[in-house]
Amino acid sequence: MGTWAVEPKCRLNPAEREKGMAKVSLNPVYIAATTLPDSWFQIIWNLLDHGREFVIDRGSYAGQKRLELDYVTVHIKHPGVRPLLPDIPAHLGIPNPVADDYLDDYLPYLMTPHKEPDEDYTYGERLAGGMGIDQIQTVIDIYKRHGFRNNQMVMTVGMPTDLKLEDPPCLRQIDTRIQDNRLHFFVYFRSWDAWNGYPANLGGVQLLKEYMASEIGVEDGEMIVASKGLHIYDYAFDLARMRTYRTSECEKSASK
Repeated sequence: MGTWAVEPKCRLNPAEREKGMAKVSLNPVYIAATTLPDSWFQIIWNLLDHGREFVIDRGSYAGQKRLELDYVTVHIKHPGVRPLLPDIPAHLGIPNPVADDYLDDYLPYLMTPHKEPDEDYTYGERLAGGMGIDQIQTVIDIYKRHGFRNNQMVMTVGMPTDLKLEDPPCLRQIDTRIQDNRLHFFVYFRSWDAWNGYPANLGGVQLLKEYMASEIGVEDGEMIVASKGLHIYDYAFDLARMRTYRTSECEKSASK
């Protein structure tokens, strides 16, 4: 396990949490993790401690409740360690958030420009040539031809016209850096479902990073990810408590 961002404790009820934060508008969280599954577990724990609960006004899940962190930065030191996806202990009796074979189907969505007629976008369309430039191949080529020391190689998903979409892309950009002969990714999501989306997205992004590192001729590196909208929906509230071993007595004592 990585270093805890905060000391583990029972989750405060909303009134106590808001009272303690009355003089602070935002409560950024920093997490240092070893692997992708470790980072996921720590995120779920921190959501229960620091997430704000509210009702969604607009988007695919309008009207539902979610628990969301104001802002989170996660440094994953060894994102390539297998398994890439969380594996929940069987005795808890809850399913893994992402099926073991999901990444096989997700990679074409992330790394090819194909888009179905009823889709507003795909990440692959934006990254792999569907918008007139193959950003993945361009980054590979520039690093190989011109060397590693530049701060220009950012792969952009977000576009100004996304503001008019009912459900715009959550992934906005993947920034890159080659340092110490290792390719590192810096990833930003505007909104992010922590229970299912986070492990699935980053599992795919990690495979993309490994592919690009191999093509460039460097080693796979670390990952730093950030979001101002990392959350779980109300259907996952109890699942999150179960996965983090939050007992009913703990929850009751925190609500007094």
